[in-house]
Amino acid sequence: MDPNYLEFEQPIAELEAKIGELRLVGSDNELNINEEIQNLKLKSTKLTEKIYSNLSPWQISQVARHPLRPYTLDFIEHIFTNFDELHGDRLFADDQALIGGLARLDGRPVMIIGHQKGRGTKEKVRHNFGMPRPEGYRKARRLIRLAEKYHIPVLSFIDTPGAYPGMDSEERGINEAIAENMAMMSLIRTPLIATVTGEANSGGAIAIGIADHLNMLQYSTYTVITPEGCATILWKSSEHAAAAAAAMGVTSKRLQELGIVDQTIPEPLGGAHRDVATTAANIKAALLEQVDRLMAMDRDELVERRYQRLMNYGLSTPTS
Repeated sequence: MDPNYLEFEQPIAELEAKIGELRLVGSDNELNINEEIQNLKLKSTKLTEKIYSNLSPWQISQVARHPLRPYTLDFIEHIFTNFDELHGDRLFADDQALIGGLARLDGRPVMIIGHQKGRGTKEKVRHNFGMPRPEGYRKARRLIRLAEKYHIPVLSFIDTPGAYPGMDSEERGINEAIAENMAMMSLIRTPLIATVTGEANSGGAIAIGIADHLNMLQYSTYTVITPEGCATILWKSSEHAAAAAAAMGVTSKRLQELGIVDQTIPEPLGGAHRDVATTAANIKAALLEQVDRLMAMDRDELVERRYQRLMNYGLSTPTS
């Protein structure tokens, strides 16, 4: 089983492996097998289109967690220039699970905040698998207030299993840190744009997710708890994660229907990890329009619009 392909993608992995073998054979024997390779590549593309045209919510959850999926630093590299990372919460420490700093978006100054999961064992441990402690969210709060001072838009990139639930996190007030961020962001007088790039779970996501405009990548998820966590609570077993994902409505399509998500940003065939540059270009195009539109708004109008947006979540129309 190829670890770079998910379980339901293994038929694609087998075709790609055959293509790789043919290329090696052609290279070793100077044989012209380009036609066979092209046929297999076409077959692989059609198979990928077929599989991805009918993904279940649980399969989308798996794509959102793909080990090769781009993280915040990858998007910073492809979308922004002059990134200058800012560190620390000025209270306890610098939490590398949540990074932030100033950058330019086609010349426009912006503040970037985003989760970073890390690649490889050492990086994952350093970034705590993208699960911030209280100091991470307090760092985010400091950077958002700095952005407000200079009327710079805040762009957040969300991809986290959730806030870190360890004892040290609880001792330093993780619940308070999340609540303070939500209260502060609801009143901040500068544009807030959030983009869910992978999995966005629980308060760990909401703590930097209060926004004037919420984007989700096509194969990302946003939910109050992981499907496994929900299944463990309701069915007493994580084996029912697929049923939980379907019941919770974790996908961008469903959340956009509910009026929670404003825009779904398309991904390349097979997911963002297959073509990071194209994914980043799609995000950049969306952010440029959103930044220009929201920066042109009156600040009082911006805050009132955000308040009404938050108050309208969960409203239903009574039936007669």
